[in-house]
Amino acid sequence: MAEEADKTAQGPLAGIRVVDLTSVVFGPYATQIMADMGAEVFKIEPPAGDNTRWITTGPVPGMGGIYVNVNRGKRGLMLDLRQEVDRATLRALIATADVFIHSMRGSAIAKLGFDYAAVKAIKPDIVYTNCYGYSRRGPEGDKPAYDDTIQAECGIPHVQGLMNGEPGYVATIMADKVAGLHALYATMMALFHRERTGEGQEVEVTMFEAMSSFMLVEHANGAMFAPPTTPAHYHRAVEPNRRPYRTQDGYVAALVYNDKHWDAFMAAVNPPWASDEFSTLEKRAKQIGRVYGLLGETFLTRTTQEWLDTLRGLHIPCARLQTTDELFDNAQLNAIGFFEEVETPQGPVRFPGVPTWFSATPGKVRGPAPMLGQDNEKVLAELASVAPAMVSESK
Repeated sequence: MAEEADKTAQGPLAGIRVVDLTSVVFGPYATQIMADMGAEVFKIEPPAGDNTRWITTGPVPGMGGIYVNVNRGKRGLMLDLRQEVDRATLRALIATADVFIHSMRGSAIAKLGFDYAAVKAIKPDIVYTNCYGYSRRGPEGDKPAYDDTIQAECGIPHVQGLMNGEPGYVATIMADKVAGLHALYATMMALFHRERTGEGQEVEVTMFEAMSSFMLVEHANGAMFAPPTTPAHYHRAVEPNRRPYRTQDGYVAALVYNDKHWDAFMAAVNPPWASDEFSTLEKRAKQIGRVYGLLGETFLTRTTQEWLDTLRGLHIPCARLQTTDELFDNAQLNAIGFFEEVETPQGPVRFPGVPTWFSATPGKVRGPAPMLGQDNEKVLAELASVAPAMVSESK
C-alpha cells in the first residue's frame, strides 16, 4: 500500500503512516507538519466534511484557505463511522498505521469503538494521540473548547488588558496552533520511544493545559515562589508603553535592551534625558514603563528609514512594520525558497512552506489538500491488497 506514497516520500518521517481523525486547526496543524516531513497522512472526514472547509473563501466551495493549508499533502477519505461498513474500513487502515490521532471527545470516540483499547487491539504498537480541549483527568475533561475560550481561560485577555487597558484576544488562533505543536512533539516522542523499545502508547494533549504552560513560561514569574515575590505576569511584556514606536512618518519596532545596545544608542543619539539612572539593564528593568515612554518621545524626532539606518548601524534589533500580505513578497522568505507553489485541481497554490531545515532529510509540501473523499476508491483497493480479511468485513 505504501507504493503510491514512496514516489514522493521524503523527509525524516518518510515511511510513517498516520490515521488522522482531527478537524479544524489544532490536530490538522500537527498532522500537516507530519505530512510535510514525509509521513503518509490519511485525513478521515465525515460525510459533511471538516467544518474548516467552509469558514473561509477558496477557489471552489469546500476548499477554503485555512483548510487547504493545514490539510495539504494528505490523502482524503470520507467515512461515516456511524456505519459498520466504514468502521471496518477504518479498522483495516489502522492495522497498517504507526499513528492514530483524533480530536473527538473521549466519550464520542469510545462510542464509535475507537478508543485506545480498541485501537491497540488492532495494532499493539500504535502511538495513539488524543487532542482534547481539557485533560480528561480533570473535572472538565469532556467540556468543548475553542481558541477564544481557551485564550480567555489561560490569561491572554487578562495580560492584553494590562497592556492595552481593556481585555482582548490576540489576533491569531494561538491556542489551536500552540496545542498543535504540542501534539506534534508529543507524538514524535512517543514514536521515538517505540523506536527504542517496540512499545506503543497512548498520548493526551490538551489546549488548556498546553496554553497554560505556554503562558506561564514568563508570566509565572515571582508567583512560583513561596511566598510570591510578584504577581503572575512579566511586567515588561504587559507594559502599556511596549508598542511599536511612532516616527515622523510611520512606525518602527526596536528593542534597545541590553547594556551594549543601550550604550551604543546613547552615544549615537544622545537624547536630552540620558542619565546614569538608566545605565544598566537592572536599573532600566525597574522602571521599564518610563524607559519605553522616553524612547517613544525620541523616536518621534526622525523618520522610519532614518531610524532603521541608525539602529542597523548600531546592531540594535529593529524592524519595519509590515502586513501579513507583505510576507508573500518578503525578501528573506523568498531568498530561502520558503513559499512552495503546488499545482492543484483548483489552480496553483503558493503555500507557506516548511520552516525547518534538514541537511539530509528535508521536508516539503507534498501536494494539495484533498477534496472530500477523493481517495476512497484508491485506498480501499490498496487495503484490499494488504488486508483482504479485514476489508471483507466492510463489504
